[in-house]
Amino acid sequence: MDDAKYKEDLKNATEKLKECQRNRDLTSCFDCEKLFDCEIRKKYIDAVYKSMSKGQSGGFEF
Repeated sequence: MDDAKYKEDLKNATEKLKECQRNRDLTSCFDCEKLFDCEIRKKYIDAVYKSMSKGQSGGFEF
């Protein structure tokens, strides 16, 4: 997967996360009762990790 795909996936995951927060009138996931069981948040975290690591396991490229 190329860098643009990781960025697009991260953008989409971020938009979904922010939409969920708006719908719940929250500014952070930490205020949500579903914090540890939320699929939207899990997908966002996964997209952040993949974006930072470019799909490689191990360290991050900053």
